[in-house]
Amino acid sequence: MSVKVLAVGKKHESWVKEGIDRYEKRLRKPFDVSWQLLPHSAREGEAARAEESERILQRVERDAFLVLLDERGANVDSPALAARIQGAFDAGKQIVVVIGGAYGVDDSVRSRAQFVWSLSQLVFPHQLVRLVLAEQLYRAQEIAAGRPYHHV
Repeated sequence: MSVKVLAVGKKHESWVKEGIDRYEKRLRKPFDVSWQLLPHSAREGEAARAEESERILQRVERDAFLVLLDERGANVDSPALAARIQGAFDAGKQIVVVIGGAYGVDDSVRSRAQFVWSLSQLVFPHQLVRLVLAEQLYRAQEIAAGRPYHHV
């Protein structure tokens, strides 16, 4: 069990890599993270969305717990996120978090997702989303373990 992040886009920028590395050093199984960066489609609009979505789904195991990051998803607080993640781990599931490309993902990914999660109603640059995701996974780990990183 672990967390795999599938992100459409370029490699981490140096400031993002530094921040992600900071949190990844603190993550322990099953909260440890692996990243798979998928290149943007050369197409545009719906064609790009469809191509990228197909490539994403090819990398999701059949029994994985899929989390889709989308600004139209559910807003949850950190304890609720920790509970969802821990629940998936307790069920023996690998967690796959998807960060779609510039055009988002199509309904095939959305319907496959067990949880569509919004970090905010605001739209953020993908590089920043990666860093926030790494921190939230660390926070979820600490909450699940009952450690004091998160204060209510």
